[in-house]
Amino acid sequence: MAQTDWNEALTKPSNMISTAALMLGSWIILLSLINMFGGGAGQAGNKVAWIGFIGMGGDAFVPYDDGFILDDAIFAVFGLILFFTGIRNNDVANWIKTNKGMDILNNLISGKNGKEIISSWLVVIGISFYIIWSIQNNTWVDPGVYSVMISMVAFGIALNINSKVEN
Repeated sequence: MAQTDWNEALTKPSNMISTAALMLGSWIILLSLINMFGGGAGQAGNKVAWIGFIGMGGDAFVPYDDGFILDDAIFAVFGLILFFTGIRNNDVANWIKTNKGMDILNNLISGKNGKEIISSWLVVIGISFYIIWSIQNNTWVDPGVYSVMISMVAFGIALNINSKVEN
């Protein structure tokens, strides 16, 4: 019985895990494309050497002129695996339908309660902060920016989930 549960958990992830995998995979694919073709995801025209950046040895940044590095392929494949894991349970149209519960854009102004409005604004501000800061400073990997963005988005999502819990 326990073997069946593990197999089911690995082959059919829940909606929340599918959504997280889809979003994380999309983000990794975006960073991989910027790193390979957009002048590098690091500062001052440097590419991110993902294996070194994660802390598994080697340099975290290499000059963009170094061309293709193996880290790019590994990181892109990892992103694709996460992306397709997220889509595996449901196609994109079904994913949009099932995640309508958060409805961030509608809750920005007319949420049912203050928690929904604040949660939506936290998510939008966190994502906007990351994108705007990254474009302005020409770098897409900065642990300080990640910590601010992730804190705002995670707290916004948690507050939204909390707003749906009955007393």
